[in-house]
Amino acid sequence: MAKVTVDGIEVEIANGSSVLQAAEAAGKEIPRFCYHERLSVAGNCRMCLVEIEKVPKPVASCGQPVADGMVIFTDTENVRKSRRGVMEFLLINHPLDCPICDQGGECDLQDEAVSYGRDTSRYEEGKRASAQPDWGPLVKTTMTRCIHCTRCIRFSTEIAGVPELGATLRGENMQVGTYVDKALSSELSGNLIDLCPVGALTSKPYAYTARSWELRKTDSVDVLDAVGANIRIDARGAEVLRILPRLNDDVNEEWLGDKSRFSVDGLKRRRLDRPWLRENGKLRAASWEEVFAAVTNKIKASKPERLGAIAGDLVDVESMLALKEMFTSLGSPNLDCRQDGAVFDASQRGFYLFNTTIAGIEEADALVIIGSNPRHEAPVLNARIRKRWLAGHFEAGLVGVPHDLTYPTTHIGSGPDAITALLDGTHPFAEVLKAAKKPMLILGAGALTRPDGAAIHAAAWKLAAQFNMLNDDWHGFNVLHHAAARTGALDIGFLPGPGGKSTAQMLAGGVDILWLLGADALDTQAIGADTFVIYQGHHGDAGAARADVILPGAAYTEKDGTYVNTEGRVQQGFIAVKPPGDAREDWRILRAISAYMGHALRYDTLQELRAHLAQTYPLFALTGELRRLAGANLGAPAGDRAAVSAVPFEPVFGNYYQTDSISRASPTMAACVEAHYPNLAEAAQ
Repeated sequence: MAKVTVDGIEVEIANGSSVLQAAEAAGKEIPRFCYHERLSVAGNCRMCLVEIEKVPKPVASCGQPVADGMVIFTDTENVRKSRRGVMEFLLINHPLDCPICDQGGECDLQDEAVSYGRDTSRYEEGKRASAQPDWGPLVKTTMTRCIHCTRCIRFSTEIAGVPELGATLRGENMQVGTYVDKALSSELSGNLIDLCPVGALTSKPYAYTARSWELRKTDSVDVLDAVGANIRIDARGAEVLRILPRLNDDVNEEWLGDKSRFSVDGLKRRRLDRPWLRENGKLRAASWEEVFAAVTNKIKASKPERLGAIAGDLVDVESMLALKEMFTSLGSPNLDCRQDGAVFDASQRGFYLFNTTIAGIEEADALVIIGSNPRHEAPVLNARIRKRWLAGHFEAGLVGVPHDLTYPTTHIGSGPDAITALLDGTHPFAEVLKAAKKPMLILGAGALTRPDGAAIHAAAWKLAAQFNMLNDDWHGFNVLHHAAARTGALDIGFLPGPGGKSTAQMLAGGVDILWLLGADALDTQAIGADTFVIYQGHHGDAGAARADVILPGAAYTEKDGTYVNTEGRVQQGFIAVKPPGDAREDWRILRAISAYMGHALRYDTLQELRAHLAQTYPLFALTGELRRLAGANLGAPAGDRAAVSAVPFEPVFGNYYQTDSISRASPTMAACVEAHYPNLAEAAQ
């Protein structure tokens, strides 16, 4: 530790820290544009100048390491004069078009010009003009505002791992761009907008929509993948206008995937805002009373064992618990949350969680990925793996379809036979796992949807046990889910009960009445023609198209809900806007219809439901917290690992941008598909 004095305040800070970090530790604010704590130091903007005793001129504090006994001055007349000069130079070529700039009100340049700049300009010459490159459908460029901080270049190269941005020319003629015109291909490109300290990079779908001070801000949780990134929902009136990431170092740091950020326009399209009832083969608008009567009459006329329910990927835990308890009261054991048909042992929590935890990835020293593409299934988690690789002494192996995961991988094989090769030591990567002190394994949830899913699950667990991934202080076995609802559903046992039918059995005609709670990813063509389908959800997607009764529910931005991410962290989202039309929160619909049928659920308010949830499943009382599970003495999941087939693994998603009912309804996501998957876009037309 180094002892330094900042404006008369003595602080201790780790050796190797910068003067800027020492000043912040002393409670001093240092202006900056190019510096960002998660990026490498560039020292471009020179706004962070400070004086150091015995140093003849001001130095850039972001790039100056501390030394023991250093005396730092952050607010002398010379420092203030230097900062005013730097700010004047930064504004020489800036267009000063704040009234029409979307960054207005959230602009670092505005704030620091007021705090540290001159009150008048002395510049009368002509300003630099820059071309406006097209970076695709998400990021809008206005490069006349660029101050050459290079944050965007460093983020795309270091964090996103897609080095497609760079600088050409020098001085005031410097241009930031992609060299050749192309759309940004990173799944994290929207974070460039957050990082840009000026209005050079803004959101193209959000352009000229609203001012920041007009927006009502609500904390919530992203549900478009299973990472559970912390988000802020910005709304005006009854409409959600944008979604931004919130800081949570244990989950998403401060990043957010493009699908989670930009599919917000899908929340107001293809919405179900009233109940519908199918008569004579056609759906017609109906009242709640009519649909309740139709559902009740059908259920009462059917045997309990002929009732079934499937929960979708975006559903909150409260709604799944209400549906489970309603079906239990009706005497039906036919429940399943695995609409993709996955079959694996969920008898212990450690069998289906990301046990290493997302933050724990940074402790691992070797990784084997089986049947997964983290870059598409969980881009924020994939960035954490890349962060660990950048730190050094880390090797990754891949079993499945070869992908550019933004970090180098050793392709072990395309199918489950590669797991066998690792187990018997015939593949060289086995030596990497043997030498590792904290190796980890990521098993993609998509790999468990195969007919031999249970066998793959057991084989992967055996691999983890053999290579020291399961012990008292380290749990290296991880299942990477891609559905936000999956972990929470498994935690409350939304699975077939004794004698109950699975998703595949229910779709194959095993039930007469099928309740789809936001389930849109299943093959509705496989549902029997005589099956009466009740669809409860918020978008007119595949499930609603097949439904005989439609109950309009609320999207995740329109209700308070509890979600459990892939690592088992319980988190809560909050209502930002009210559901459209006659739509209601899903648990309220289930509570009302259960009372109509004479099997009223035991809770009338969300608080009562959550109290019951925490009492029945105590882990839900620990909101926001996470306890790591030990890897020792857990037994092994059921499944014959020798029964794995030689069929290669296949990708879970056809494309990253359209994986759920919200993103499929989004015009912005459709534009991304057209830019990055032109063949898919042409086929859709």
